[in-house]
Amino acid sequence: MTNNSITSREPKISPEALALLGGGKIAYVKMVRSEDVRKQFPQAPQLAPGTLLYALHAADGTPILLTDSREAAIANAWSQELETVSVH
Repeated sequence: MTNNSITSREPKISPEALALLGGGKIAYVKMVRSEDVRKQFPQAPQLAPGTLLYALHAADGTPILLTDSREAAIANAWSQELETVSVH
């Protein structure tokens, strides 16, 4: 089996099912480059190229928050009673 066949598999869980995980109380933090911010946060202001930011997402991938520190993203999740999980 090659790496291409591993990465081309369809997801085994739907976005709707992901949204239900943990009763809507699970979120994850993802590092985002400023060049990619507009895709997830169209209302974000213009950012300097090469800036690393942190996005908080709901379990289904819905963006919740964009910040300049991982700690702030986690603190925001806790303030909304969301539990953060690690994703790779």
